[in-house]
Amino acid sequence: MRPDLDLTAPAPSAARAPLRALLDLDGRLFETAAAWHWPGAERVLPRLSRAANHGVLWFASAAALAASRTPRSRRAAARGLASLGLASLTINTLGKRSVRRARPVLDPVPLVRRLKRQPITTSFPSGHAASAAAFATGVALESPAWGAAVAPAAFSVAMSRVYTGVHFPSDVLAGAALGVGAAFLVRRLVPPRAQVRLPARSRAEVPALPEGEGLVLVANRAAGTADRVGALHDALPGAEVVECAPEDVADELEKAAARARVLGVCGGDGTVNAAARVALRHGLPLAVLPGGTLNHFAADLGVADERLLARAVRHGEAVRVDAGRFVAGNREGLFLNTLSLGVYPELVRVRERWSHRIGGWPAGVLGALRVLRAGEHPLEVEVGGEPRPLWLLFVGNGVYHRMGLTPGRRTDLADGLLDVRVVHGGRRPALRLLAAAVAGPLTRSPAHSAVQVNRLRLTGVAPGTPLAYDGEVTSVSGEVTLEKLPEALTVYRPVGVTG
Repeated sequence: MRPDLDLTAPAPSAARAPLRALLDLDGRLFETAAAWHWPGAERVLPRLSRAANHGVLWFASAAALAASRTPRSRRAAARGLASLGLASLTINTLGKRSVRRARPVLDPVPLVRRLKRQPITTSFPSGHAASAAAFATGVALESPAWGAAVAPAAFSVAMSRVYTGVHFPSDVLAGAALGVGAAFLVRRLVPPRAQVRLPARSRAEVPALPEGEGLVLVANRAAGTADRVGALHDALPGAEVVECAPEDVADELEKAAARARVLGVCGGDGTVNAAARVALRHGLPLAVLPGGTLNHFAADLGVADERLLARAVRHGEAVRVDAGRFVAGNREGLFLNTLSLGVYPELVRVRERWSHRIGGWPAGVLGALRVLRAGEHPLEVEVGGEPRPLWLLFVGNGVYHRMGLTPGRRTDLADGLLDVRVVHGGRRPALRLLAAAVAGPLTRSPAHSAVQVNRLRLTGVAPGTPLAYDGEVTSVSGEVTLEKLPEALTVYRPVGVTG
């Protein structure tokens, strides 16, 4: 027996031996990184690390993505920020409080690398690495191209935390893994907008226009689409572009249809609706360049930007899609997306008036509260000869499906069906109405019913009942007939492209 053996000291736990070995390895890796010369990093990495404090770098990156004004880049920015928010929430509520690990000793780190302000929180895991990985992964899940552009900055921020001596390598690895996990969880809750895979039966024969010759595109100038229209014209120099004010769109579409082989349109859903009516009347294929705020039809069609549309026009790739039609007395209209009767048109008006000031959901609630103050059901129809009070009747051109927490969207634009949803009237309508206002008319609940048909006839509609379709609002009364026009419209759309 050795004389210096202390029999009173506790023996090291066998279970803790692997953890101790990992911590020792972590420490040695940190010292190796501190001793390693990183060419050119002294000026870049400390500043980059500071720029990422409180997510400032990633908020600026998201703003730059959104400034590109393509729907996909805006969705990528939003997904990146949502992933970052979830990762930061997890780090601050669970990560830092669960593992009380001290920061590394700065002695091995050269003074030129050290941050002027040293963090005071615990070391494990790295919040900067989590935020960087979450943002970059979230962006990449929506747009791989933008993800590849953001990835070097995210990697550099993560490495800067070891370089400046504020984290061990395992802190960075754990933070990055948490950030990636947060991005994938956000994707599960809000799936990316994948391109619709329309059935092969709906494909159509259309002219292939290699330079765009024969395409006349009418652009709504109020939509602020000059950059997008210019990019399309660069891709299709033979196309003719007509930019006009909103009040001139209908006339310019008619003029364009008289000389075009293909009628093009750039604007929001209301402008696309007007172009679809003209294209149907003249028997022309339609080329849709999204230029509005939501662009529901273009999104469900799978045409996210000018690049995809130019490809479809050059190669002559197109599909046939359904349209919906309503007839009410001497009024007749077409809808490519949705039609609604009852309270929803008023909700839309209030929401559009206030959403840019207080946000979409609060504006929807405000609209619901204003309608509730009236104290009467805005819609009453006859079903089976008996009057039935309703708060809302929603009709989709094609069946809408909810995907995670996202609003409903269509996976088949040529299914031959009208998707009919109603919010029933009752003695206590407030909860039902607020649910429809906040979550949308596609919400499933006992107060909501759904049926899919190809034709619907409503009778006993009160005079002055508001009817909204593709962003337009009119009033109807008496009998309203809704019907499906199967595969009535031919639209350019790239084949075999996802997302």
